[in-house]
Amino acid sequence: MSTPIEAETDVLIVGAGISGIGAAYHLQQRAPGKSYQILEARADVGGTWDLFRYPGIRSDSDMFTFGFNFRPWMGGKVFADGPSIKQYITDTANEAGIMEKIRFDTRVVRAEWNSETARWTVEAEVGETRERKRFSANFLILCSGYYRYERGYMPDFPGMESFEGDIIHPQLWDESYDYAGKRVVIIGSGATAVTLVPAMAQTAGHVAMLQRSPTYIANRPSRDAMADWMRKYLPRRLAYVLIRAKLIGLGMFFFNLARRFPGFVKKGVLKKVREELGPEFDVEKHFSPSYNPWDQRFCLAPDGDFFAALRSGTASIHTDHIERFDQSGIRLKSGEHLDADLIIPATGLDMMVGGGIELVVDGDTVDPSEHVTYRGMMLSGVPNCALAFGYTNASWTLKIDLTHERICRLLNHMDEKGYDYCVPVPPEGLETQDLLDFSSGYVRRAIHTLPRQGTKAPWKTYQNYLMDMLTIRFGPLEDGHMRFETAKAEAGARPAVAEAAE
Repeated sequence: MSTPIEAETDVLIVGAGISGIGAAYHLQQRAPGKSYQILEARADVGGTWDLFRYPGIRSDSDMFTFGFNFRPWMGGKVFADGPSIKQYITDTANEAGIMEKIRFDTRVVRAEWNSETARWTVEAEVGETRERKRFSANFLILCSGYYRYERGYMPDFPGMESFEGDIIHPQLWDESYDYAGKRVVIIGSGATAVTLVPAMAQTAGHVAMLQRSPTYIANRPSRDAMADWMRKYLPRRLAYVLIRAKLIGLGMFFFNLARRFPGFVKKGVLKKVREELGPEFDVEKHFSPSYNPWDQRFCLAPDGDFFAALRSGTASIHTDHIERFDQSGIRLKSGEHLDADLIIPATGLDMMVGGGIELVVDGDTVDPSEHVTYRGMMLSGVPNCALAFGYTNASWTLKIDLTHERICRLLNHMDEKGYDYCVPVPPEGLETQDLLDFSSGYVRRAIHTLPRQGTKAPWKTYQNYLMDMLTIRFGPLEDGHMRFETAKAEAGARPAVAEAAE
């Protein structure tokens, strides 16, 4: 006999990070007749901001657009630290009554759709014993992020086993670890490395950032003078709307400028770096990437903290290739040796669609790479299932909020018309391309495992907030690409619910 259903609900949300809490809030406000529950693998809310604990952890997007559109960010700093962001998510969940709808220590491993009953049956491992429990829902929202939580990407560097110091990946950082006075080598040039350097340089003996190739790093003030003025003299909600509009507009302008005139933008960025570091610093070698601006995400240095660490001598930057690790550090192909007590491979993430959950639709296992994304939020041929996937060129939450609004519109529309489920169906011969037009290593390593996108709407994922806002909020739901259906089985044919859940 199969395990009885632990709980049955209208909507099941997987993940209690910023995406999952946002989904719950939108459901409460825009589809209040729908019951929901959140399944969270960790013991607390926050997702990324509960997982990552490395020194200096912060957002690299401004908090006025990274924060929810329904709850103004009230912190003063534009770029908040990790604990502040987690607290913001926690406060949002508590104030909205969402916390009581979350089942913690519940890791979803499988979800199976049955068109006969129009239901998802979700299997999860609960607690330390990993007891298998089943849950049932009509609609599934996967808010489990886009990377593997258990580990980060770790290259197999030659000689790693011979190093006598410590090697710690940022994703597995232990907050009790004492690095005061130690010689630290950080491998990488992305946002994590650029965050770690100034934070650790305050107490470490010396911090060396070792990069194979440069990245674009821009100085941004940690406070927005115009935002501070607006919040002082305007009503809170109006100020928040205006600040968000300003920052969204500036972000879109800069992104499009970089794509249209990459040489001009690159020249301007490098000019600013020279002003930070002075004429003696080899800016071309260490800060001039081979790719164009916004072919990868920009790294930000709030108040120029990264450049200040380099100027002070507490940190250094090295552009070279690793020959091998040895007992005392890393030998580079140039012949230089970096002495180290601690090596931090800030080498990125392992991308994973939907947290690695096994999806099954009417008996067939879903391989995401064989499917196409619909409006950047659903997979072709997969009914009543949405993916929370944010922007790559702007704040993650901007797209997440829009996605949840669209989900609520779909749910309400199906209720009004008497439908039980909806499924995106691509046209025959749809031309496709990579889901992400990004050259970052973590994207290129995983691109073959990701869904595809089309070359035109609604199958193309536009990285454009205004375009998405108009189509997601106001575009027709029955657009000729979304098929709506009713369940064939009788309501009484659903699996029994366990008495403990009643």
